[in-house]
Amino acid sequence: MSIRDWPAAERPREKLLERGAANLSDAELLAIFLRIGVRGKSAVDLARELLQRFGGLRGLLEADQRGFSQGQGLGPAKFAQLQAVMEMARRHLGETLQRGSALERPEAVRTYLKAQMRHERNEVFGCLFLDTKHRPLGFEILFRGSIDSATVYPRQVVKRALAYNAAALILCHNHPSGNPEPSKADIRLTHRLVDALESIEVRVLDHFIIGDGEPLSMLERGVSSVTRPEVLPMASSLASQLPQ
Repeated sequence: MSIRDWPAAERPREKLLERGAANLSDAELLAIFLRIGVRGKSAVDLARELLQRFGGLRGLLEADQRGFSQGQGLGPAKFAQLQAVMEMARRHLGETLQRGSALERPEAVRTYLKAQMRHERNEVFGCLFLDTKHRPLGFEILFRGSIDSATVYPRQVVKRALAYNAAALILCHNHPSGNPEPSKADIRLTHRLVDALESIEVRVLDHFIIGDGEPLSMLERGVSSVTRPEVLPMASSLASQLPQ
């Protein structure tokens, strides 16, 4: 039976318009994106098969062009369309974050950084540069590495902070494995960057590690390299506003 023959309340598009996108399943959302099915399969049936093939919505969204295009009913045009939608979503998050201080919108910071990094297959390191009122000036991925490591040069981080005329920044990197727990190397790196940036009077507000689930805050975890005594006044002001 074609979706057009379904009761109106069960059609994905009509259901979204009446109840909102949050009330749709992954398959229903994907069916709206696909628009049409293939011979013998409705868009919803095809969406279910694709989700099973890719191991879920995340696997489909993070597939490269070659892997994506191997899915039935998919191809370069759909891949381009999907990448455009995802980039619009990331830019929307960035504009939302721009409206206020990073300290006043800690959850928006987490969401934005996760959107920027979670899809990366290799480890990457970036910075969110902030002004004197902790409003975002810009975000950059500064270093790209392998599946489990990325070489970070403090001198380059300092150089970019000066280019933005930043007063503070938030460090971030991803763990492609999905486990956000900081390694000893992560802690040592944070310590080095805090020292390097203090030399130019730029404060490190936090270091987020992006994995599965919520980004891990090294500040909340109590990592000494972020919360050592000379940085505690700044750290306390941020910690008091972070979600419990």
